[in-house]
Amino acid sequence: MGPGKGQGVANEPHTPGGPGGLDSSVDLLLAGGGLANGLIAYRLAQTRPEVSFRLVEAGARLGGRHTWSFFSADLGPDSDWISPFVTRAWDRYDVRFPNRRRQVACGYRSISSEQFHDVLAPALGDRVLTAAPIAALDARGLTLQDGRRLAGAMTLDGRGPGPMPQLALGYQKFVGQTMRLSADHGLHAPIIMDATVDQKDGYRFLYVLPWDARTLLIEDTRYTDGDALDLDDMRRGIADYAKAQGWAIDVVLAEERGVLPVALDGDIEAHWRGAGGVALTGLRAALFHPTTGYSLHDAVGLANALCALPVIDAASVERLVRERSIRLWRRRAFFRLLNRMLFRAAEPGQRYKVLERFYGLPEPLIARFYAANLTALDKVRILSGKPPVPVGAALRCVREQGRA
Repeated sequence: MGPGKGQGVANEPHTPGGPGGLDSSVDLLLAGGGLANGLIAYRLAQTRPEVSFRLVEAGARLGGRHTWSFFSADLGPDSDWISPFVTRAWDRYDVRFPNRRRQVACGYRSISSEQFHDVLAPALGDRVLTAAPIAALDARGLTLQDGRRLAGAMTLDGRGPGPMPQLALGYQKFVGQTMRLSADHGLHAPIIMDATVDQKDGYRFLYVLPWDARTLLIEDTRYTDGDALDLDDMRRGIADYAKAQGWAIDVVLAEERGVLPVALDGDIEAHWRGAGGVALTGLRAALFHPTTGYSLHDAVGLANALCALPVIDAASVERLVRERSIRLWRRRAFFRLLNRMLFRAAEPGQRYKVLERFYGLPEPLIARFYAANLTALDKVRILSGKPPVPVGAALRCVREQGRA
């Protein structure tokens, strides 16, 4: 992926102004080396060199095994600093449904975990501690599974989605395989939804990224009521899809999997009270698009906001992330209404019709939807016309707002 691959991650973190031992304190302890905390650390290193921090990751590499994507309209010019992380960019994308096929003229960007690590690790140097599973943490430090204690003026917990009993959730489950084909696949743009496949488990679609002429990432994605992940079934789904497209797989290079929350309703303030005074980031802070689960937009926004604080101290950072999370949750109530219609008003095998209808709307509206920046008129357009779900069930979803 370029110079510095695999370099710059040390097993003994650096503490600016201190002796460098694990028992010395830093300004910020970032628990989890995934997207949200990784971007915070990167931006701190760029813009706030006076702030000492340590990024602690359970795995051997930062970012785990993931692919993060976003639409070009999601980010503003103040977020150009994300560009070194982008692995591949396209100027359009495709969607496919039983009764609609469309190419959307909107830029689409993807970041591989390999690229994420290869950019982040050299930039942070010995402020990173990898292969360090966390046994416990609190607002002022964390304890590793080997018994070592790391202290900080504050802890930011960004270890992915944790328990969210105060929030009502559906789930977006996926298994993805990066594969090398025996011949060119012929794709020139990503397919972000191909819902022409069997609709088992709920709303199901295949997601395809063409990394190069013969390398694809194919993900089997399902919006379901439960979070159980049937790896064998989803792997078969990927193989069957590749075969149906006429693609012969030479070798599977890598596999990624996950279960992402889809927000339906709940009490966000109670969620934060349950954090016990620990500041949360990323998915754990409910900083994700309520419908798509995309989190890069919010991760970049939080990194920008945190680094813009006049003073970066425990009280200011905790207040910033908590108030930002609560404000965005409230602002995005309309998306949770749409999610309830998808999960609670539509029969599992018919849920695709909601998205099929959505992709008949104008491209600027679609872009604002993914950026979570809908206008009042946009909301009217989305809900107008003959609904793709039973009217009575849709009205019940409206009345359910405010329940967990």
